[in-house]
Amino acid sequence: MKARGKRKMIGWLIALVVVAALAIAGWKGWRYIEREHKEARSLPLDAVDFSKLKDGTYTGEYEGGMYKWRANSVRVTVSGGKVTQIEPLSGIEDQGDGKTQMLYDRVIQAQSLQVDTISGATLTANAYLQAVENALLQAE
Repeated sequence: MKARGKRKMIGWLIALVVVAALAIAGWKGWRYIEREHKEARSLPLDAVDFSKLKDGTYTGEYEGGMYKWRANSVRVTVSGGKVTQIEPLSGIEDQGDGKTQMLYDRVIQAQSLQVDTISGATLTANAYLQAVENALLQAE
């Protein structure tokens, strides 16, 4: 009986150690993700003066933040001093139902980066808009 009780206790201790290790790993993983989210939320997207854009085609990239999860690039066309086209080049996935293109269409219509983002994908939309801003900084 004593040997059986000892094995049972060892089993419970092992289970406890495993649960504790998973909890610690989960906490560290959450902090890892939260740091990246904080960076994506803080993208200013206010450096472009849309009234000063020069005609041309410009390429913009966003490195994707500290973990490169949202790296992307776009080609932006300015004609008549206005943004007329935004084409995804790399790292851009449609967020469902053409929502990524709708995001770009909002920028074109508003002639501003201060537009409604993609519901449920705000951080990714901000990353896409950062690439557009980086392209437009060349057009000023």
